[in-house]
Order: sequence, then C-alpha cells, then structure tokens
Amino acid sequence: MPTIYLIRHAQASFGKSDYDRLSPQGEQQASLLGKALVARGVRADVVVRGSMRRHAQTAALALADSTAEVDKGFDEFDHEEVIVAHKPAYRRRAVMLADLARTGHPGRAFQEMFTAATERWTLGGDGYTESFTDFCDRSEAAVRRTAARLGKGETAVVFTSGGPIAAMVSRLLSGGDELWPRLNPVTINTAITKVLSGRSGLTVVSHNEHAHLDGTELLSYR
Repeated sequence: MPTIYLIRHAQASFGKSDYDRLSPQGEQQASLLGKALVARGVRADVVVRGSMRRHAQTAALALADSTAEVDKGFDEFDHEEVIVAHKPAYRRRAVMLADLARTGHPGRAFQEMFTAATERWTLGGDGYTESFTDFCDRSEAAVRRTAARLGKGETAVVFTSGGPIAAMVSRLLSGGDELWPRLNPVTINTAITKVLSGRSGLTVVSHNEHAHLDGTELLSYR
C-alpha cells in the first residue's frame, strides 16, 4: 500500500531570538534520522515539507540528495499568536523571558504557560488568525493531498511539525480533535509516524517512533 512517513522537524532554537533554525543538537538529530531512514530501506518517491526553515533544514540533513516540495498545509500553528492571545504582555518577548526566568525553572514555567495558552485556543477563544479547528482541517487536508498523489507501493516522506502530526493522528484514531492536547506535547523531535493509504482510507500503523535516538542524549520535545 502507499505509505506516508510524517516526520517532526529536528530541535529548533528554543529560547533564541530566531527560533526557526535548527540547534546544534537538532542538526545531530536530523543526521541520525537520515541514517535511520536508510537502515529502514525507505526510498521516497515524493518528499514534501512545510515552508518553515526548520522543516527545510531537517529535510536537507536527513535526505541530502532530495529536493523537497513545499506544502504550507504542513506548517505549524502560530505559537507566538497563541501565547499573545493568552497573555498580551508577552507580545514583548523580553517580558515573557523575564517572567519565566523569575520562576527559577524557565523551561517548566514555559511549558505550563504554553499548555494554558493552547488550551484557550483549542476551546475556541478569540484573538486568533487561524482557529484550532481550521488548523486541524488544513493539517488533515495536507496529508490527504499527499496520499492522493501516491501510486501503488509508493512512499512519501513529509517533514512537518508536531502540531499537524498530532492533528492528523487524533482524527484518524478518534474521528475528532480531542486527542490533540495529549498527543502534541509529547511529540519527539525527528520522531516518525507511519500512515498507510488503502481502500478503507488512511490508517496510523505507528506513531512517534524514535528508536534512532535511543542510547543517545539527543532526545527532545521542543
């Protein structure tokens, strides 16, 4: 059957002024991912990525000889907009960083704040350019668009973000979006989700697989 591998990008530069760039750890993750794909015997007939720099860099490091096509449907939601809608003062990044630093545990504090911010978004709060439902709709549409291109036995490798992967997996497993808040925070950088496309539609056969990071200190969630 046609197969789609949905791959979350490698670690970006969390806490830096330019988040949308792989960190040194992310570059190592992407290189290991490439070796893992070769070891699996994955031969991509179609390579697709979102439009973000971290998607492009992950694709380039993992599949050095491939030119990925861009589909913006695989882009992550605007996390900065989601944060600002929850805490307008955080429109100034320096204010957010200062608040988080004062807690003594900035990473943990950010995760708690971001969980509350995304919950407001998923529950239909206002102040967003893209609603949660619209985000899930376009994520699903992007995967189905990719599946429609594949012939018998063909394979697509897609470089995207944790949000779109969680959106698609939630819909395929539950028929709705209720699993997204639990799936999204635990999506691992460069983890692989495998989706088969058959007569009955799309089926998730594995999710968030990251054996290529086992035995290393490279595992990360953001």
